[in-house]
Amino acid sequence: MDTKKSIKATIIAHLNGSLREEELKKLNDWVAQSEENTKYYARVKDLWEASQPNISQIAETEKEWSKFLLNIGKGHRENMFSLLSNWQIVYRFAAILVIGLVVGVLVTKLNSKHEPGYLTSIAPAGSVSQMILADSTLVYLNAGSELRYSPETNNKKREVYLTGEAWFQVEKNKQKPFIVHTQYYDVQVTGTQFNVKSYPSDPEVTTTLEEGQVEIGSSENFKLTKNISLQPGEQIVLNKKSKKLFVQNVDTQLFTSWKNNKLIFLNMNLKELIILLERRYGVDIEVFDDDILTYHYSGTIKNESILDIMQIIQHTLPIEFKIENQKIIIHKNKQEE
Repeated sequence: MDTKKSIKATIIAHLNGSLREEELKKLNDWVAQSEENTKYYARVKDLWEASQPNISQIAETEKEWSKFLLNIGKGHRENMFSLLSNWQIVYRFAAILVIGLVVGVLVTKLNSKHEPGYLTSIAPAGSVSQMILADSTLVYLNAGSELRYSPETNNKKREVYLTGEAWFQVEKNKQKPFIVHTQYYDVQVTGTQFNVKSYPSDPEVTTTLEEGQVEIGSSENFKLTKNISLQPGEQIVLNKKSKKLFVQNVDTQLFTSWKNNKLIFLNMNLKELIILLERRYGVDIEVFDDDILTYHYSGTIKNESILDIMQIIQHTLPIEFKIENQKIIIHKNKQEE
């Protein structure tokens, strides 16, 4: 990436999902080199997400521009335009559609007075970030999450600090254990695939193991009598309020498919589903009738827009929704009252 032109082409390839892992690592390294690089990446990504007409100035070839138009999904935008009358709302949800398809990384330096040598990667609400750490560990960061990490490779151990949700494919190194610090417990591995969910607003902290082995240990805020080891297919759940935890066998894809821009949920109550949708699409949802929150729903979300999802739910459950002041309002179906 010696020229602006090649950088532009690399970023576009990254946004439409065609960048190879080794190229992604080079892009991450370039973004982290300076604040100017970070701002340039963010500007290109913002143009992509907002679907501005002048995005064509960024594309270096007709092929890149065609891929971009295909990813946006013209049909979805036209449907939204017919459903919404307020242009500002239309603009916002058009951007949301693109965000749902985009994998982006925003890297900024932390204040060196407090966390010397650490960087942070942020996945804003409505997006998923993908990154490769200095040790070649692959990380997917879910919407509304933050990961702090050191870019150094000569440390005695590999440590990251997670707020939110992330999926890890840790590069094996028995001499340097990999530790994920959450607010409530630490997850230590030497090389494996697993998911950690630790949003501050969620009542539980969960770790789901796909491959390898992980060990759950004490943190400064939560002490265990002994460490707990997980086997593939197992999930540990900690209730923040009661401080009780348990281990259960699960279908791991239900908890890790989000990294592939796919959400699967079984018999989920509407209260949990609303939180999930707000994070995934970066929207505000308000419920007028509290008993609606007890309704349960099962389904799969892939590339649907938030309006598609709300219409599906509306046809499945006795609810109605409307867009008001750039917010989704849900209430009981009047015929059910």
